Amino acid sequence: MENQIIIPKSSLEFLCQLKENNNKPWFDAHKPEYLIELNHIETFAGALLHELSKTDVLETSSGKKSVYRIYRDIRFSKDKTPFKTFWGGSFTRATAARRGGYYFHLEKGNSFFAGGFWGPNAEDLKRIRAEFARDPETFQEILNAKSFISNFGTLQGEQLKTKPKGFEVDHPAIDLLRFKQFLVIKRFSDEEVLSPLFLEQALDAFKNMRPFFDYMSEVLTTDINGASVL
Repeated sequence: MENQIIIPKSSLEFLCQLKENNNKPWFDAHKPEYLIELNHIETFAGALLHELSKTDVLETSSGKKSVYRIYRDIRFSKDKTPFKTFWGGSFTRATAARRGGYYFHLEKGNSFFAGGFWGPNAEDLKRIRAEFARDPETFQEILNAKSFISNFGTLQGEQLKTKPKGFEVDHPAIDLLRFKQFLVIKRFSDEEVLSPLFLEQALDAFKNMRPFFDYMSEVLTTDINGASVL
């Protein structure tokens, strides 16, 4: 573990300054500072990717490529500020057999690592709900595991207020069936983000997502009878 990879305080402070001066003239004047801080984040992402690749197969090929651009797409947004005020990035799992993705978000007072299924398509959602209806216990065991609760608390994501079409409101698995998104999130304090131990803690958070990912991957690559659809 490359514990010497540290996110410096200046990387979070730069974002605070950018938030106060979210305009192109200021950013252009401070571009050298931005590039220095971006390099710190890319280096951290590269080290995290290197370690994560030892236990998972990823499409993402470099830390640099995993970090999102700082420039916002403002074409269809009411908010016309041109720059993001956080460092973000993601790692994609490789092949159709491995579902789910890893995401990181670094921002003063609002840093978190997340994973899951942000916008499952109708077919995937239907398959997941069919599995919950057939056997809710297997997934509930994952959600009730000590490692899951200590890292993520509870499953998160947008939910229906009543019930999905085709299911009764008093279905035994209705609490799971209402979910439209399936997300796990672990939050970190600024002190943790700036600690020499953060790389190890971040990797641990991602590793603890694996039972959730493995379950969803199996469900989404098989039919209701357990036969492969790949």
